[in-house]
Amino acid sequence: MVEERIREVFAGAGAEGLLHAIPVGMEPGAEEVAVGADESVVIASIFKVLLVLEFARQAAAGQLDVRERIRVTAADRLGGWGTAGCMDDVELSLRDLALFAMSVSDNSAADLLLARVGLDTVRLLAGELGLDRTVIVGGPRDVLESMLTEVGARDEAEFAVRYPALPDDRKRRLSVLDPRRTNASTPREITELLRLIWRDEAGPPEACAQVRDLMSRQVFRHRLVSGFPDEVTVAAKTGTLPGLHMEAGVVRYPDGSCYAVSVFARTRELNASRPAVDAAIGAAARIAVDFLQSTGV
Repeated sequence: MVEERIREVFAGAGAEGLLHAIPVGMEPGAEEVAVGADESVVIASIFKVLLVLEFARQAAAGQLDVRERIRVTAADRLGGWGTAGCMDDVELSLRDLALFAMSVSDNSAADLLLARVGLDTVRLLAGELGLDRTVIVGGPRDVLESMLTEVGARDEAEFAVRYPALPDDRKRRLSVLDPRRTNASTPREITELLRLIWRDEAGPPEACAQVRDLMSRQVFRHRLVSGFPDEVTVAAKTGTLPGLHMEAGVVRYPDGSCYAVSVFARTRELNASRPAVDAAIGAAARIAVDFLQSTGV
């Protein structure tokens, strides 16, 4: 069975994997590939898809000016890619915050964008779209602060010293790794979110188009993209936490057929970098999409 092949791919990489894949053009409940598709999962930076969708909807409704300038200061930096790792203050527009949040998973950009559009509105959007098991508790700063508090660190520098010395069982109890206590959803609801965006059913067509465009600009190509040939395009969003590797996106073939895929992998080792697991995400996605194509959907 296709599900068993997918499980074997993850086992070979030393991981457990959950996956859901559907043809974008089909209604919910049609042909699918589901491996633990209804289990609750931590979504990490995949939450940024919902955040940027809310931003795009507000922009389409004239509720904000996408050219509004935002200054990213030292106090806003959360570490990582984009403005989050800059040495000096940076000023950019709201729409460029959205670009950075999606293209390089800039945590500072996402946090400032969330402050502008509102946490409550992002939560309401999930409910409006019928994503009843999708829970958003906060943005990147909330995640970082929870980790600092639970480790007993005053800042990121102290965290970098304390965290590696913790035993693995203590690390695994961090709330950011528990879908009951952090931003969470299910693989099925994430593919449904993508299906709605690709069908212009998640908001005004111009808002959905903007999200699709921004997802197509993601620079990371080591997970879903790795499983498909060059002529296939992938618009996606990654998410990474210690021991958790994930990506959700839409795979488009030259004939125009599209498939929404969400993949969540968990490893025993709490490493942020696991190339074999990243490759397994792409391989599992390819198996799922090949199966859907073989059924003619």
